[in-house]
Parts: sequence; structure tokens; C-alpha cells
Amino acid sequence: MTTLPHPGTGEPFASPVPPGTGWPADPARPRTRVARSSDDVERLAASSRSLEQLDARVTVCRACPRLVAWRESVARDKRAAFAGEPYWGRPVAAFGSTNPHGLIVGLAPAANGANRTGRMFTGDRSGEWLFASLHRVGIASQPVSKHAGDALELDGVRITSPVHCAPPDNVPTSVEKATCSTWLVRELQLLEPGLRTVVTLGGIAWTQTLGVARRLGWEVPRPAPRFGHGAEVELRTAKGRPIKLLGCYHVSQRNTQTGVLTEDMLDAVLARLHDPIL
Repeated sequence: MTTLPHPGTGEPFASPVPPGTGWPADPARPRTRVARSSDDVERLAASSRSLEQLDARVTVCRACPRLVAWRESVARDKRAAFAGEPYWGRPVAAFGSTNPHGLIVGLAPAANGANRTGRMFTGDRSGEWLFASLHRVGIASQPVSKHAGDALELDGVRITSPVHCAPPDNVPTSVEKATCSTWLVRELQLLEPGLRTVVTLGGIAWTQTLGVARRLGWEVPRPAPRFGHGAEVELRTAKGRPIKLLGCYHVSQRNTQTGVLTEDMLDAVLARLHDPIL
């Protein structure tokens, strides 16, 4: 088995990385239970008793054959710029606070970004924008995120996604989104007691989050709220707690390079993760 040194620790790893072999912040173990179908995802997500257990199960999921094949092929046939380092090549778990008041919902890992580093938004241009902004508004401990294990911490905020595997052409299918969103259902159940603000990066994240909220029995305005940058809507949990949902244009290169999303626009939305409970 060919191994390469991790860019941060120098320890050797295969690509994809087997669970429980020492990759920084890997939540899984060799015997972590593996979902191999949508029914398995339903069962394992529902029975996850903590965020740590949920994250571990997410990172070994094999329920979507197309995504498994793609993420692992990218990990083996590396981009030339990263040919000398190992690729995570597994689903990417959420990252950040385990007791957050704020949640950021993206779309899916980038093939040569989080699929390589094993951490949400780490290792690509989108992450450069996101973490720099989170640092400016006082949430991220540092403005740059290069790899898992680089000491980055988020204050009171967690980053997740409705799809945890890198999809071909950055486009997951409807079935893949439906299967993977079950993990997000359980995640929001576990986060709900302390959660007060959710920021969605892009229209797909907005739509997926609203769908998950309905599956949880949360009160969602009708007709369905429309996505837009700075859009705001109040959701209410099954227990009647208000949670603000905020829309933000995605930190994609297309948006940032064309000026559709500026640093000021991004900072203005992310700063609202600090909004107090009313």
C-alpha cells in the first residue's frame, strides 16, 4: 500500500485514509459502523447519541455508490499540485463547536479541497474566503486553514453540509441529496437546544435546510421563503424555539471573482452569527 506524508504532521497515510489510523481529528475508528444504503443511513443517524458518534458514522458512509467511486478515484489519481500528499477521500464531517449557537450550511466538499484535507472548506479558494471572513468577524481563531490539525478553532459556530462527499462536477443527484440529508436531520436534532442562527451558503443549502426543518416538524413559513443574499426568515422548532435562517451567496470562485459576493457582503451576514437571543 502506497503511503504519503501528511502535510502537517508528516505521518504517512494511504489514500483514501483508512478510519482510525491517526489522521488529525478523524472521529472514526476501525470498527465504526458503516452505512451502505439509505436505510442504513436512516438507522445509524437516528441511533447516534452524540455529535461525536454522528460525525464518526458520517465519515465512513458508503451509501451512495457514485459518490464513493468518485471521491476515492480523486484520492488515488491526485491533482498534480498535491501529488506528494495523501488524500482523505472519505465523507467529510462537520467542523467547529460541539455546542454552537450558530451553524453554517454549505453544499458539498470540493474534490481537491475538503476531499483532500478531511475538513470542511479547508484547502481551496472558497475556504480561503470563508475562514478569512470568520476571522474578521471574531469567530475563527486564525484567517487561514491549510489542513486538518492546523489549530484552527471556531467560537460558538459549526460548519456542516447537506452532502458530505465530493460529487462529480460539484453536482449531487436528487437521490444523493435526499440520502445524505438524513445525517443533517439528526445533526439539527442534536444541535437544536442551543442553536439560534443558521447561515446557508447558496440556494441549494437554503432549500435543503428548509426541507430538513420540515422533516423535524419545525414551523416553516408558507409559501416557501425565497433564497437571496441577506434573506432572513424565522423558523420555530417543534418546542416553539425561534431560529433565524439567513441566506448568503456561496463563497464559490465564480461569485467571489465576479464581485457577486464581496468581502463586505460576506462579513455582514457572518457577523450575524453573533446576534443575541431575542
